[in-house]
Amino acid sequence: MRKLILFISACCALGLFSCSEESKPDDAAARAAKEYYDSLFAKNYAYFVRGTYLPDTIPDGYREQLEANASMFVGRMEEEHRGVNRVRILRFTGDTIASADKKSHVRVSDVFLVFSLGDSLNEEVVVPMIFHNGRWLMR
Repeated sequence: MRKLILFISACCALGLFSCSEESKPDDAAARAAKEYYDSLFAKNYAYFVRGTYLPDTIPDGYREQLEANASMFVGRMEEEHRGVNRVRILRFTGDTIASADKKSHVRVSDVFLVFSLGDSLNEEVVVPMIFHNGRWLMR
């Protein structure tokens, strides 16, 4: 009887430890994608555009056009679906791509987000991400 209780206790303890919230390597990519889209729907268009994988320097006019496009997208979502109430992470996949000469590699991830729309619909989008200069950016 004593061995049975010890065995059950050990199984319960193992079950508790196996359910811990351990972050996966590309969890940061998923969190970054969610953060960028949360900022987009909070009308912080400049932050959303800065989260895009672009050359280090782009003309100010082009940056303004990207921000205007983001603003139009949010306006259309508000018009057609009464806005986006919530952005949540559905799942994500990660990969490492080696260069042709095998001397360098690039980390990428596909993040699947769900937009909970104001008209009670849900829309799933895929956000391709790339790890560049120490941070995850949208491709």
